[in-house]
This record gives sequence, structure tokens and C-alpha cells, in this order.
Amino acid sequence: MTMISEDVIAHENQKRLADLKSDYDHLGARLSRRGVDIDAVKRKVAAYAVAVPSWGVGTGGTRFARFPGEGEPRNIFDKLEDCAVIQELTRATPTVSLHIPWDKVTDLKELKERGNALGLGFDAMNSNTFSDAPQQEHSYKHGSLSHANAATRQQAVEHNLECIAIGNALGSKALTVWIGDGTNFPGQANFTKSFERYLDAMKAIYKALPEDWRLFTEHKMYEPAFYSTVVQDWGTNYLIAQELGPKAWCLVDLGHHAPNVNIEMIVARLIQFRKLGGFHFNDSKYGDDDLDTGSIDPYRLFLVFNELVDAEMRKAEGFAPAHMLDQSHNVTDPIESLMRSAMEVCRAYAQGLIVDRAALAGYQEANDALMASETLKAGFRTDVEPILAMARLETGGAIDPVATYRAAGYRAKVAGERPAVASGGGGIV
Repeated sequence: MTMISEDVIAHENQKRLADLKSDYDHLGARLSRRGVDIDAVKRKVAAYAVAVPSWGVGTGGTRFARFPGEGEPRNIFDKLEDCAVIQELTRATPTVSLHIPWDKVTDLKELKERGNALGLGFDAMNSNTFSDAPQQEHSYKHGSLSHANAATRQQAVEHNLECIAIGNALGSKALTVWIGDGTNFPGQANFTKSFERYLDAMKAIYKALPEDWRLFTEHKMYEPAFYSTVVQDWGTNYLIAQELGPKAWCLVDLGHHAPNVNIEMIVARLIQFRKLGGFHFNDSKYGDDDLDTGSIDPYRLFLVFNELVDAEMRKAEGFAPAHMLDQSHNVTDPIESLMRSAMEVCRAYAQGLIVDRAALAGYQEANDALMASETLKAGFRTDVEPILAMARLETGGAIDPVATYRAAGYRAKVAGERPAVASGGGGIV
């Protein structure tokens, strides 16, 4: 079952094929002079995968308003179809990460079969205890897993256990837990007691993990709480992972830090101490903006991948991070933004792969700061688009995914099938 006609993809690719072959051969010659095998890089890029968030294919919003787009997905089955479009054109997003209760269904067998039919698997499950679900007995207004009320904490634990059960039925192998717990005023809560309650609740969730599952915990400096958050930084996140056990890992969301924080060094530290679980990729200018990956600071994204490639090359112990996009699309077609973002993480990976590691190590040992920096920049400044496009072409994707998507008329098609959604209030999804 395909969402985009193979004929459309073939027609669009044919228009660009001669130029791509010329560009690829030219780049291959340039890289060969630097001792880089372009085909080897292409194979690694073709094998790379990043998960798509189910909620990402809907139009996002802000605290002030949300303006729905045409053809909004009505349910998880519509979302899977949109996610399949992204995979068919980019060949880099074979799995979808679900959010419960947003994506909850009564028939999990039907959901899994639909995913299989569309060529999609299910990535990490995401629980939601940062907002109240309909008919929920206890509110999360003042916290969830760290709430002062034991019944509220237990409700949050049981929700996470439900997410594990749903994921297990779908073939997922991980649970991501992010909480909005925190305070807006000094003295509102006891820091130590709140963290103790959180750890106790997380231990109950950890205990229920299947043997082959991983638990990802996610830190965030602020929002929705603005004075303090229970899991506020990577240090606290690391303590959680250490406290819970070997199946617990730290997840890094690029937008969950203060401006100008050295995220790539955080990544290096978590790799070194064998607790880097994975990423939520996005970009930001001021805070947790959830902008398209690579749209604001592509060099930072490259520097993160520089650390990942370094760990990959030296076969760092325990290194197997999960990669996922996590974005909110307010003024663009979400499918186009997610395709572009998937291509941007592939780009950063390819750029990291062509860095001259031996030369870099030599300059570092010689304390040659300038040449070490230039060696990194040589990788970043190289236009690796021909590698990405050739990898997509050879795996059945589109040389130019966005142009092909537009040529296929998919958005107009689903706009005619899915009822228009009225503009509503604030909210990210």
C-alpha cells in the first residue's frame, strides 16, 4: 500500500537524474582527494533512520492560538498515512512514535496491521501526564509523578504502564517519559521531596518494563513550570538513569536547554558514561521553540552529530541512541517540514562522516586550535546533498522529496477527504 504513486516519483526523479549523477561524480572526485569513499558514506546514510512523531503531522500552535491547516489528520490512522508519505519520499523515517492518550485506539491489532501495510513500524511510546485526559479522576495541574497526592501519582504510574502494554502489542521497544512537573513560585514545593516522589514512581514504571525494553527520561529547563522543574537538566537526568538501572537512559531534546548551552558536550558526557538513550531533534532560537530541525542553527546540529560519529567510529560501549524528530509546525505543511527535517539530520550525519578524524586528532594532540576547528568546518561546509539524494534514489525514494510531494498533489487530495477543522485556542498540538 503506497500513498504516493510510484509513477509520480519516477517521473520527478527522471527530470533530475542527469544532474544528480553529474553532481555525485563531481563530489565523489573531491572527496576522493581527501581520502573519503563517497559510496561508503552513501551506504551509511541510506541505512540511517529517524522516527517521526505521530503528533508532528498535525498543525501545531502556540500558547495564544492554533490555526489548523488543510487536510488535518483526524485520528492515528490518518496520521500513519501522512507518516507513510514522509517515509516513501525520504526513505529515512521507517518508524512512528505514538503519544498516548492522543493515539489510543480500541483495536491494537488493526493499528499494527495498518502500520505494516504502510511499511511502518512503531518506535518509542510517549506517555502524557502533562495534561488532563477526559474523565480523568485526578488532575495533573500541580504535578503527576511527583504530585503530593499519592492517588495522583499512582494514576500517572498506571498510565505509563498502559503505554507499555500498548507498545508491547505494537512491537515498540521503549517508553519515553517527560513530565511537566515543577513550580512557578519559590516555596511552592519542597525540591527534595518532589524528586523523591518522582523517583519512587519511576521505579514502579521501570519494574514493569519488558526485558528487552528501554526507558528514556527527558529533561527540560522550564515550561510549563517557570521557576523550577523536577527534571531540569542533564545532570538530574543522569542521576535518574543511574538510580533506576541499566534499562534507563537519558533522552536529549535539543530545545530543552537554556540558550547557548553546549549540547554537544552534554552528548559527549552521556556517551562517555554509557547513558545516552537518544534524541528529540528540533531547532530553537529562544527556548523550546520546536522549529524545523536545522532551520536555525545547522552548525550546532552538525556538532552534535560530530560527537555521534566519533562514538560510532570508536565503537563506544553501550552506544545505540534512538533518533526521533519532535517539532511543532505552525506556518508550514507538516509533512514538508518533517521531510526537510529528516533530510537535515541525514545531512548532519553525512557531514560528520566525512570529517578527517585522523587529522582532527592530530591537531587536538598538538593543541592547534585553529586547524582543529578548520578540520571540523571542512566537513560542515561540504555540500553533501548529492549523497543524500543518491541514497534516497537507490532506496526507492525521491531525489527532491518536497518537489515530488507537491507534484503528487497529496495535500489537496486529503483536504478533500478530511473535514476542515475549526480554528481553536492555544496549545502545541
